Amino acid sequence: MTEIKPVIRRNRPGTKSKHFYSWPDELFEEMDSTLAVQQYIQQLIRRNPADIDTILTPPESQDEGVWKYEHLRQFCLELHGLAVRLQDECKPETCVQMTASEQWIFLCAAHKSPKECPAIDYTRHTLDGAACLLNSNKYFPSRISIKESSVMKLGSVCRRVYRIFSHAYYHHRTIFDEFESTTFLCRRFTTFVMKYKLMPKENAIVPILGEGEDIAMTTESEA
Repeated sequence: MTEIKPVIRRNRPGTKSKHFYSWPDELFEEMDSTLAVQQYIQQLIRRNPADIDTILTPPESQDEGVWKYEHLRQFCLELHGLAVRLQDECKPETCVQMTASEQWIFLCAAHKSPKECPAIDYTRHTLDGAACLLNSNKYFPSRISIKESSVMKLGSVCRRVYRIFSHAYYHHRTIFDEFESTTFLCRRFTTFVMKYKLMPKENAIVPILGEGEDIAMTTESEA
């Protein structure tokens, strides 16, 4: 009998970037790990980042709270790529506030009292704050089941994270378009928060889904 060698899903030291993740896909039912949901989501993204409906469709019987939580973790991981690109252009001297067009000014919640801070600092503070919450043993001690009271905290994270997209879209459009053309991250995030009602529709001010350009604006939004 021919011996079947096990598939090792690991990038070995020295692997070139173009050969990363070059192992075959695995069925979700066969993913025997506490990180199975994260592994499955990342597998779908690698397969086709533009296939948003498939990426956001949970496996049958998947706990919805865990599904939301793992997607938000993944969004924050990928958003660091946009943050790195913004650093060369989004300077504290030029982007002195976290704004989106001329109508929105966002206050940063990383301070004792929400206040204005430069856009790039707001971006860093928001991603750092999201990481602290999503990695908190107090609120998210498990990757298999999550209390409803903890799931309810995801909405505020989504609302703040979305502002990074909106600032990039309205003030650093070239960077936004280049990033979005390969990751489809803002489109996926917007679809995600609308699907699970994690953010008010009127806050979705980036017309990434072909609608929303006439959404009512406000002058200032607290953290």
